[in-house]
Amino acid sequence: MSTDRSAPRAESAPADTLGVPGPRGTDEPAAYDTAPPGAELPEAGPSGAGPSREERGRRDRKARRTRETMAAAALRLTLAHGFAALAVEDVTDAADVSRRTFSRHFGSREDAVLDCLRADFARINEALAARPAAEPPVAAYRAAVAAWLHDPDPEHPAWHRRPGMRDLFVLIDEEPALTAAFRRIAVTEEERSIRLVAARLGLHPETDLRPAVAVGLGVAALHAATRTWVRDPAGDLPTLLDRAFDLAAAEPPS
Repeated sequence: MSTDRSAPRAESAPADTLGVPGPRGTDEPAAYDTAPPGAELPEAGPSGAGPSREERGRRDRKARRTRETMAAAALRLTLAHGFAALAVEDVTDAADVSRRTFSRHFGSREDAVLDCLRADFARINEALAARPAAEPPVAAYRAAVAAWLHDPDPEHPAWHRRPGMRDLFVLIDEEPALTAAFRRIAVTEEERSIRLVAARLGLHPETDLRPAVAVGLGVAALHAATRTWVRDPAGDLPTLLDRAFDLAAAEPPS
């Protein structure tokens, strides 16, 4: 698929076909990589003191759109031609960005292909952080998954409403590089869930078992339901998730 692409390219990308909006001009600043969502932005200062809060927010939004466009292109090309045929240059050509821009956001091809799943796990954690403090942790995780599952946002639909997701999970099982990358992403986001639950309970995330056990139950239910949904074409993901969480709450499961 790939040929030599040495000429410089303009940093702009059209909307892709997976429902992710493309940016209009994508010369995003490297600051996006060092300012996580929710970080405090500097107020406008004297000349030369840095961008205003409004300008910084605009740059961050542009950078996120660029990342989503590259990730969507990587996924679309992988589903169409296979992961082995995917080259970074194919992604940068499809997204109309430079190799430098790709490397600013992703460490590998597999990171780009699976970035939509990383974003989904991150949305579940955002919903978990917003749950009432008095809610039991497994119930809170279940509610966070339900919030992501039923989110009406057309740009970020859940897996059962997103074309190609069953095929992506099949590829994850078949391609060792994607398998390893998915496990790393899942573990990273699970650790964030554990820290969130530990903070809710006032417990230490490293030395107290309870946050890890609670999150482990929720993650196991999510993965078990997803596994069955991928392998059963007639399966309904919301129904399977409800059943999986019910089983996780049963002692013993039956």
